[in-house]
Amino acid sequence: MNSTIVLKFGGTSVGSAARIKALPEIIKPYTKSYKQVIVVCSAMSKVTDLLIKAGEEASVHNPSYKKTVSDIKAKHNEAIRELFKQNKAISKKVDDMLSELEKIYEGIFLINEFSLRSRDLVTSFGERLSCTIVNEYFNTSKISSSFCDARQIIKTDSFFSEAKVDFPATNKAIREYFSKQGAVVVTTGFIASDKQGITTTLGRGGSDYTAAIVGAAIGADEIQIWTDVNGVMSADPNKVKNAITLDSMTYNEAMEMCYFGAKVIHPPTIVPALEKNIPLRIKNSFHPEQAGTFISKKAAKSDHTVKGITSIEQVHLLTLQGSGMVGVAGISARLFSALAIEKVNVILITQASSEHNISFAVKPNDSLRSKQAIENAFALEIKTKLIEPVAIQTDLSILAVIGENMKNTAGVSGRLFQTLGKNGVSVIAAAQGSSELNISVVVKQPQLAKALNSVHDAFFLSQYKTVNVFVAGVGLIGSKLIEQMNASNDFLKKQHGIALNIAGFADSKSMLVSDKKISVQNAKKILSEQGEKLNEQKFAEKMFAMSLSNSVFVDCTGNDTWSKHYATILANSISIVTPNKTANSSTQAYYNLLKQTATKHNVKFLYETNVGAGLPVINTLNNLLVSGDKIIKIEAILSGTLSFIFNSFNSKTPFSDIVKMAKEKGYTEPDPRDDLSGKDFARKLLILARECGANTELKNINIESILPAPCVKAKSVDDFFKVLKTFDTHFSDMVCKAEKAGKVLRMVGVYENGKGAIKLLAVDASHPFYNLSGSDNIVSFTTERYKERPLVIKGPGAGAEVTAAGVLADIITVSNYLV
Repeated sequence: MNSTIVLKFGGTSVGSAARIKALPEIIKPYTKSYKQVIVVCSAMSKVTDLLIKAGEEASVHNPSYKKTVSDIKAKHNEAIRELFKQNKAISKKVDDMLSELEKIYEGIFLINEFSLRSRDLVTSFGERLSCTIVNEYFNTSKISSSFCDARQIIKTDSFFSEAKVDFPATNKAIREYFSKQGAVVVTTGFIASDKQGITTTLGRGGSDYTAAIVGAAIGADEIQIWTDVNGVMSADPNKVKNAITLDSMTYNEAMEMCYFGAKVIHPPTIVPALEKNIPLRIKNSFHPEQAGTFISKKAAKSDHTVKGITSIEQVHLLTLQGSGMVGVAGISARLFSALAIEKVNVILITQASSEHNISFAVKPNDSLRSKQAIENAFALEIKTKLIEPVAIQTDLSILAVIGENMKNTAGVSGRLFQTLGKNGVSVIAAAQGSSELNISVVVKQPQLAKALNSVHDAFFLSQYKTVNVFVAGVGLIGSKLIEQMNASNDFLKKQHGIALNIAGFADSKSMLVSDKKISVQNAKKILSEQGEKLNEQKFAEKMFAMSLSNSVFVDCTGNDTWSKHYATILANSISIVTPNKTANSSTQAYYNLLKQTATKHNVKFLYETNVGAGLPVINTLNNLLVSGDKIIKIEAILSGTLSFIFNSFNSKTPFSDIVKMAKEKGYTEPDPRDDLSGKDFARKLLILARECGANTELKNINIESILPAPCVKAKSVDDFFKVLKTFDTHFSDMVCKAEKAGKVLRMVGVYENGKGAIKLLAVDASHPFYNLSGSDNIVSFTTERYKERPLVIKGPGAGAEVTAAGVLADIITVSNYLV
């Protein structure tokens, strides 16, 4: 049989009668395996806060403290009623303590003072009350136990609220006390006493410390911390939904995690256990079957390089800099001595190799005091302008990446900074110890959630990475896109390691942005049931506020409603994918702005489907250019409507009938003149010209009108067809002339010598456009490398299915870049 185990139960584990009832089933197996089980308990959840609140109210002569005391009494009496049928002894013990507590508050009310000494005394009642109830319940549950008031055994100095332990006296008292006790002892956490026997406390979270102190003093086999989570998490689950429970970690890793904000363990807890090499285990009292996290000198092998990612949400960064610091010995000593005198805890330090500046992070309530202390210490240098006054940066957070395996793995820092950069997270300062156990970065506080999630994805989600997609427009293309995302999700996970998550979407009337996963299968139904009225600005603001990592905005609309927001979206480090050509075919200035903004914020702006739907036109063009090729000429048919009309037109069929057929098949706009005008075609050619480096506007694309003026001026579509029929001979003459020359008519866009034009050409059998059929699009690149035989891309250039596929391909490209 093992010797001793220490089990500490936190406030939520003893927070109600129901939770206390669960304790005997947890304790009993240990009584069979260990000679002695020491149970350390915190106060019932929220009781410590209520005890402090009542004291603060009483100290300002606020009679409402009585209501707060009444709430404290009600909570404990309710637990007693539910736990014990008839037990006058426990009721009397608790009533006596509560009466004593009331008298203390009456005294505070009379003297209008709530000193740290008084605070320690009143907060001690939380643990004393909970442990009295727990101990009594054990005895009524066939677990013979005794009660220990830790003030008898843990001795400290008189630094109230954060008392320092006198370990020689404490260890001796603990060993003597527990050597005389039985199999189960219920001990108060958090509280202690000084040499005069006056009540002190070990600081918030001190019950963990109590367990470690007791366990180390008696040489326990193991110390267990029972809480309301399954163990130490890889990140804060409130900020990172994909956080996982860690199976094991080292003392050093645990200490770093605690120091940088992990709340499962109280930081000093690790020290006594580490010194005696006693393993710690973090367990969940709500799910005792879970294995928890085992903390020891050496952790088990892990697949993950990084053990945990944690953060401190609010810090201020102070910087001391100036030419008078360079090469001068003792600057750092003077700086940190000044802070030590003020008892300021420095969280992070970073110094430029030039010795020109030193930056350090402190808690926000310490920043002004720190600034004053440093400026006093360097008053002479500041007066002579050798050193500048201390600068303070506010609204900052610290993110720390922790793990002992990092020192054996190259590229961890690179991966960290690359991940942050791709998600638009600015690193204000960084620090890494020579042990390589911890890499810490200071980031802007509003970017913390995004930083945590993106870094966690990069280091922990080894199977697949989540990419958050926001879709505007769920018409033909948008609906097909959602269908294709759903159909390809499993494939993308297996082949690309990517999981696409719809985080928000909108149609022409409604919108929905949610931090909960939106079902791809039921996206449109969910939008109709849960969506709110569409407001593009509000949608964008919500998208920014969510600050999700690996985010992509997809615009599947056909107007400028959303495109005018592109620059702001890119500036918020969200990539954009769109088949909507309105942005890229608007002004040259806006086109340049979008390109520059995407580059500046390290995100992607992809629009392959602007020109040829699913055809790889823009990618091919860009690959030619980046490889050093020179574009001599681009010829293209980029209108499915015009392609169908002229591919079908011959001397046997009147032109008006061909146009009517195209309309009936759904190839044209409701008014075919919109297609025959060539304006949409011109926008696509403009985009290609700009991709080639041209600085030009839409008005500079020369469009050769093929429609006679009376057709253009017709008042209605019906009138248009009537007028068009009268010009069938006109068009017939053109096609007959071409046929006699062995040629066919094609409406072609040409970009050459920096100029673009849309014109009707007659091409012969040697031309790649001669055999074009149906509504296919075609692009021919004549370049220095492809001069004799142009590079030709041909295929369907329109249709929701192929366009959505092209959009999805761009989303995957962005995803691969991000993750």
